[in-house]
Amino acid sequence: MSDQTRKKAISNFDLANKNLDPWIKDNALASGNYPYGKKMKRKLYEKKLFHLQIELLKLQRSLANSGERVVIVFEGRDTAGKGGTIARFTQHLNPRRAHVVALAKPTEIERGQWYFQRYIAHLPTAGDMAFFDRSWYNRAGVEPVMGFCSDEQHRAFLQEAPAFEERLVNDGIRLIKIWLTIGQEMQLQRLYQRQHDPLKQWKISPIDLKAIDKWEAYTDVKEQMFKATHHPKTPWTVILSNDKKRARIGALQLVLNQLDYENKDLAVACAPDPKIVGQRGELFYNRGI
Repeated sequence: MSDQTRKKAISNFDLANKNLDPWIKDNALASGNYPYGKKMKRKLYEKKLFHLQIELLKLQRSLANSGERVVIVFEGRDTAGKGGTIARFTQHLNPRRAHVVALAKPTEIERGQWYFQRYIAHLPTAGDMAFFDRSWYNRAGVEPVMGFCSDEQHRAFLQEAPAFEERLVNDGIRLIKIWLTIGQEMQLQRLYQRQHDPLKQWKISPIDLKAIDKWEAYTDVKEQMFKATHHPKTPWTVILSNDKKRARIGALQLVLNQLDYENKDLAVACAPDPKIVGQRGELFYNRGI
């Protein structure tokens, strides 16, 4: 893999091109030191997904009985698969007790409030689950990179977020924070696919387009975020997501394995693949992605 060829392909990337650079296409799956050379077979994926979604229904019934509250935060690189992963969680759950939170940009009133205030309104009540498709961590990623907050606001957030999350946990909320990440070539390929697929073009935003040239800036703020907000009570779990099917299975296993519920099948709700799922600082973790 020639570094010069890689840099040239990335620098010449243009969403408007009729054809995707073959080098990007050929190296997308391997980008970011992804450990698998082939994607998970669909039949195996669907079999695992079926049994994991049954376990999710067991979990939901158990939460309704116990009154326990669960919050799962999904963050990560653009196109890393947050929405698709959340969809596999909620696909067969009772929507009255499983809520997806995907907030638009703050209103003028919300901009005048305490930063965390608008997110608090979406925390679950007893027996419910809330899935945050991006969260208060906007202030640790897109906002500082795109200039939507000041350096002072960014620093203040990194100081305040751990205390905010510790209060949630101390109040009994089970908080799981997931960071989905992909290699740069995979991100470019997915952006290209969205741009040229009329059924996926709605996923492309002006922020996504600007993010193409800000890979390193996002890497820098991500590292600051991990350093400030990865704590024993509220750790981050990183999932390498070049293969969406493996990432979805890994995320489901992670959540089910961590939580206790009635009639849990440990053979299904097992620990996720350590090659692609782990906490920050473990050997698999690649700083450059």
